[in-house]
Amino acid sequence: MYKAEVGNEVAGEDPTVNRLIEKVCTILGKEAGVFMPSGTMCNGVAYRVWCQRPGDRIFFDKYAHAANMAAGLPCGLVGATPVGIECEKGIFSAEQLQSAIGERKGYNLPQERIVSIEQTTNLGGGAVWPVSTLQSIQQVALRHKMVIHMDGARLFNAVIATRISAQKFCRYTDSVWVDFSKGLGAPMGAVLCGSKAFIDTAWYYKFQQGGAMHQVGILAAGCLYALENHRERLAEDHEHAQLLAQLLKNHPHVLINPKDIETNIVIFRLHNTKLTAYQLAHALLGRGIRLLALDDNKLRAIVHQGISQHDIHTVSQAIQYALNGSSLPA
Repeated sequence: MYKAEVGNEVAGEDPTVNRLIEKVCTILGKEAGVFMPSGTMCNGVAYRVWCQRPGDRIFFDKYAHAANMAAGLPCGLVGATPVGIECEKGIFSAEQLQSAIGERKGYNLPQERIVSIEQTTNLGGGAVWPVSTLQSIQQVALRHKMVIHMDGARLFNAVIATRISAQKFCRYTDSVWVDFSKGLGAPMGAVLCGSKAFIDTAWYYKFQQGGAMHQVGILAAGCLYALENHRERLAEDHEHAQLLAQLLKNHPHVLINPKDIETNIVIFRLHNTKLTAYQLAHALLGRGIRLLALDDNKLRAIVHQGISQHDIHTVSQAIQYALNGSSLPA
């Protein structure tokens, strides 16, 4: 990053940014791209490009991160109507999408506009959308003149887990972004991709949201390094997630099926214990272990770069000590 060649990104003159965008477009099979500070900005910009009037409907899985954990982004920033679809592991079927869209039309009804998909699913436990499901979802979207947007925060986890290329996953999308600060380990940065016309419009909203940057090649260089060197190591995160599930599965106060763990996200439930998930998360945080309590009984752990096999054993031991009512080990 220190040695990065830089230029005016706004004028398209930062060579490191340009190399990053070109590489990502090739990997995803898209025509054009734009560098963004974060994935959240990618979602906001993409939704604003696609939504044509206030109130347009965006369809998510019910617990999608962009709809529930992004400071009210669909309503507050985009002015859209989010529609949540109840589904297993964050993956809805073409039939479920069609049912959510419905058949009613009228001047008083918001227009269906976007199908937003997380690859992999966040609160769905890191599940991978199958290519066949994406294809069937596209057929429904085309019938209703909708577009498909992919939140690809963990797209490369899906690629490593299945050995299916990113291009195959993205073939059925109109816009998609990838993140470099999750498992890939860069400090920050994301690239949003789509057609040239889509990216030309995205630039307008990027400016409006304060995303235009100068000499930002220092950040793009970190993203390039992560892209070129850290994708294959995501398999290690998946192995560590599976290890955590295996270590927890026989605990009398934990409900988890290791077969449900597809990538690097572990979700488990508490069972027959006086501790709530919030209390357990608070106790673990005091030992430098951060888990997210999703409700009174459910917690999420995400494995990423920098977490070793030894760390996984430490986390498992700390959870078991806390649930047994013992003092956490030092």
